[in-house]
Amino acid sequence: MSEIDLKKEGVTGVNQRLYKLPKDSNERHWVIRNPMGQHAIACGLDAPLTVEIQGHVGFYCGGMNKHADIIVHGHAGVGVAENMMSGTVWVKGNASESAGATANGGLLVIDGDASSRCGISMKGVDIVVGGSIGHMSAFMAQRGNLVVCGDAGDALGDSIYEARLYVKGKVASLGADCIEKEMRAEHLEDLAKLLERAKRNDRPQDFRRYGSARKLYNFNVDHADAY
Repeated sequence: MSEIDLKKEGVTGVNQRLYKLPKDSNERHWVIRNPMGQHAIACGLDAPLTVEIQGHVGFYCGGMNKHADIIVHGHAGVGVAENMMSGTVWVKGNASESAGATANGGLLVIDGDASSRCGISMKGVDIVVGGSIGHMSAFMAQRGNLVVCGDAGDALGDSIYEARLYVKGKVASLGADCIEKEMRAEHLEDLAKLLERAKRNDRPQDFRRYGSARKLYNFNVDHADAY
């Protein structure tokens, strides 16, 4: 295990050390200390590393991640795991707005709550939130799964495409073109796997599924008020 003190090296220094690791390096497990809520920590990683961040992080931590497993032992600011491609980003605390925004793949786990716009425009990522999420989450979500073990705020899934939303608690309101859907055996099976990956003990049978009514794919004057 290798350690880096961000207070001494700064964000650029920390990220550069991780970028420049040789592909055959044995230094695969890194610990970042004193993150001090700085932004863009461990962004753009493109190697099978394990990176543990001991403390709170600012905006866009783990953004554009590819292959790495990033663990935040604290809270995360806006846009954690934004545009992630693969790998894992795991936040042990809460996350601010736009967690997992535009992410194409991988797994984002938030043990606590996530703020508004969680999973906005998600494009294939799997997101599991142990607590609740704020308003406008999964707005224009295209593909992937959003699992919420708590409650969901207003306008869940507004203008959603083909992403699947699973909520255990209450939903304040559904957004345009988002409806509750039947929970079939295949969905229970997929949800069970996601909960297991996130080390959750919740029962899949306690969740409800939401998705697109598919009425906004093409403009229809009869639905103009919904746009």
